[in-house]
Amino acid sequence: MPIQWKRGFTLIELMLVVIIIGALVAMVMPRFAGRGEQARAAAAKADIMANISTALKLYELDNGNFPSSDEGLNALLNKPSSANNWNGPYLEKKPVDPWGREYEYKSPGDHRLADYDLYSLGKDGIESDDDIKNWE
Repeated sequence: MPIQWKRGFTLIELMLVVIIIGALVAMVMPRFAGRGEQARAAAAKADIMANISTALKLYELDNGNFPSSDEGLNALLNKPSSANNWNGPYLEKKPVDPWGREYEYKSPGDHRLADYDLYSLGKDGIESDDDIKNWE
């Protein structure tokens, strides 16, 4: 009875494939590292400069002034007692930054005296260089 050789991959061939895949992953992964934080920062900037800002401008247009610091951004969701002509809600949900914290709001602002300061404390959650703000 003749011996039949079964065709398959040898251990060396499999190891070469794993090494090649590992080398490709090692070349590609650094390009994607850090993109998640860049995306979060861009989302926070869009919220501050467009989404929440538009809601605050609509509130101001209806009521003649921006919500006070005490009323905060909650005034965009629920009618505060000081609102004369509230036509909200101006936002669909409570605004939280991409890191899960509420945006900071102060009116009148310390940096923008004519209207308001609106900012996120960024990744670290404390006032530092990574904050995303509506001034500068």
